[in-house]
Amino acid sequence: QVRLVESGGGLVQAGGSLRLSCVASGIPLSISPMGWYRQAPGKQRELVATITSGSSTNYADSTKGRFTISRDNAKNTVYLQMNGLKPEDTAVYYCNLGLIYWGKGTPVTVSS
Repeated sequence: QVRLVESGGGLVQAGGSLRLSCVASGIPLSISPMGWYRQAPGKQRELVATITSGSSTNYADSTKGRFTISRDNAKNTVYLQMNGLKPEDTAVYYCNLGLIYWGKGTPVTVSS
């Protein structure tokens, strides 16, 4: 059974940083494209960043230059380093594997 567990969310002031982690079990991340998505209250879920099995990355325009997605296949973990956080980054952040499996999310709140 595939399971994704996110952690690292919390409350931070604008301009601060957080690092999210997503640990996978039941499937090796090394063969899977991974992604981070987020959903703010009253809004649709949106792409934040993706990383292929070959570690090619892609970012939403709103996060490019501030966020970095990476993977550690040995730890079966994907990370999202978020710097320069803004209040509009406030959302629940979800880890995704292969556009099929989802974690339960970790909340991020950025205060102004």
